[in-house]
Amino acid sequence: MEVSCMTFLILFILALIISSVGFYKFVYFISLGYGFSIAALGIALVILFPAQSLGTALSCILFVIYGFRLGGYLLVREYSSAAYRQTMKNDIKDGSNVKMPGKIAVWTSCALLYVLEISPVYFRLANYRGTDVCLIVGVIIMICGIALESTADYQKSKAKAKNPKRFCDSGVFRFVRCPNYLGEVLFWTGVFVSGFSALHGFWQWLAAFCGWACIVYIMFGGARRLELRQNRNYGDDPEYQAYVKKTPILLPLVPLYSVADYKWLVG
Repeated sequence: MEVSCMTFLILFILALIISSVGFYKFVYFISLGYGFSIAALGIALVILFPAQSLGTALSCILFVIYGFRLGGYLLVREYSSAAYRQTMKNDIKDGSNVKMPGKIAVWTSCALLYVLEISPVYFRLANYRGTDVCLIVGVIIMICGIALESTADYQKSKAKAKNPKRFCDSGVFRFVRCPNYLGEVLFWTGVFVSGFSALHGFWQWLAAFCGWACIVYIMFGGARRLELRQNRNYGDDPEYQAYVKKTPILLPLVPLYSVADYKWLVG
């Protein structure tokens, strides 16, 4: 237990260090700080637990791939797209009204969340559990999540390059309106599933569940924020109205077409 607590603290401090980039720009707490923290945590798990099974090693590698893909994509998009910078300026708090105690609270809570998100794999390693069915299934779901998110980002970039003033309803966007957020949900659901056979006791289960539930909540909040923005931009377009009436917002085959009125969702 002492070793487990110590390594958890090490991971938390690492996430604090990486996500401190948010003090330079507030949104970085939840964007660049998020992606690169997950990548760093994946690397740290490999270093802290060198004797790993193939499954756990692959899980850590997927954290690194996920984190660098997300962080790199956000970094490139921010510095190469004026439209994206304007969108972020309008839709995301710039932190100018947040005093230092508030920033510290956001910083520490984000860092803790990032560790909780990867905790199912961490606890598997700390509990000396190797590869089993739950881990294999979880890894497959994680890979599907990364693939979907990457595909969605690529297809949207191509569609916007072709017609920047039109909403994207091609490719995977035919099935859900926020496939990149669905990819996030899939990835972290895979992480959570991977720990089912390795978690011991109430606190480990609570940590793993909180990490999964929080990121799912955040993705639904992100979907709401995107819906509100698209309603402002395309609300008068009959094609957009037809699209939103037949295409679920986040979960395929689930007839949830709007979360705009769910003000309790914040993402």
